[in-house]
Parts: sequence; structure tokens; C-alpha cells
Amino acid sequence: MKKKILLIVTMFLLLILTACGKSTSEKMYEKLEQVVSIEKGFEEQQEPLVSLEKKEQEIYSEIITLGLDQMDEITALSNEALESIEKRKELMNEEEVSINQSKEKFEMIKSDIENLDEEKDKEIKKKATTLYDTMLERYEVHGELYKHYIEGLALDKKLYEMFKEENVEMEELESQVQKINEAYEKVYTNNEKFNELTKKYNELKLEFYKDTGIKLKESE
Repeated sequence: MKKKILLIVTMFLLLILTACGKSTSEKMYEKLEQVVSIEKGFEEQQEPLVSLEKKEQEIYSEIITLGLDQMDEITALSNEALESIEKRKELMNEEEVSINQSKEKFEMIKSDIENLDEEKDKEIKKKATTLYDTMLERYEVHGELYKHYIEGLALDKKLYEMFKEENVEMEELESQVQKINEAYEKVYTNNEKFNELTKKYNELKLEFYKDTGIKLKESE
């Protein structure tokens, strides 16, 4: 029993020594690459989301070519679109969870940045701070994107429910479509900003690695 306790204590001490042996920039590197792994879940949502959006556009185009005497077909297509909207909502929620997990891990580098030696690593600390601020802005923009996307889904849902109403007025449908377009225009703007910040962040991250002498693996 004593040998087992001694072994556990020894391993614990080795872990402490290993952690202490790493530089602040190396600790940051590990956390930043963990963020990359977490966001793979976010990336996996993109293709199915785009596929569902494209399919719904086809459904919409088909519905508006049908006449009032084809309500059965309009209803069937509307129900198909409503199912798709629910799937998109699930995917978007999963994406938001992934982004929030990424943010939680990323914010852990703040203490590491504070530990960078101001005199010795003044320029590196400045770049690390810019890196941090850029990523936080990216998370904030995604929060806006998510909010407007969910609003767009709710408006989409209402539109397809309206399509199933035989007495719905054309003006009502046109008004709803206008609201949908406005919501997704915001999504588009947010997405453009999000992509810009993602690109900027990746460039800053590579600069930070280069300045601190961190060598990347082939796959990175």
C-alpha cells in the first residue's frame, strides 16, 4: 500500500514539475489549440445548415408557383419546410453550444497574458492582448448572428403556417417575406463580420506562435 501511495505522489510531483517547466506562451499554445478542437463541432454544422437552407428555398419556389386549387400540395410542402426549420434550429443551437464552449476555454488565456513579462515580452504581450480582444469580438458577433438567425427561423415558421391557410391575403404573405429578408440581411452582415474576425484572429495567432518560437505540426 505504501508503494502505491509513493507512486501516486511521485506521479503528482512529476505533473507539477512538467507544468512548471512550460513557458507562458507554451501554455497559451495548448489552450488555443484546444479551442480549435472544440470548434470542430461548430464547423460540422455548416454543411448540413447550408443544405437545409437550399432545400427550403426550393420548397418556397415551388409553393409560390402553385394555385389555391392545389392546397393539399401546398400544405405538404409547407409541412416539409417546417420540419426542415426545426432541424436548422437544432443545428444552430448545437453550433451555439460549441461556440460557448470555445469561449469558455479561450478566456482561460487571460491569466497567461497577464503573466507575460512586461519588460521582457512587451511587444508579445501587446500582440497577445490584441489576439484576445479580436477573439472576444468574434464571439460577440456570433452571438448577434445566432440571435438574428433564430429570429429568422421564427419568421420562416410563421410564413409556412400562413401558406397552409386558405384565406390568407397576398399582402400578408408579402409583408412576412419582407420581415424574413430583413432578418436574414442582418444574419448575412453578422456572418461577413464573423468571417473577417476569424481570418484576422488566425493571422494574429500565427504571428504570436512565430514571435514566441512555437513550431507548428504539419497538420496545423
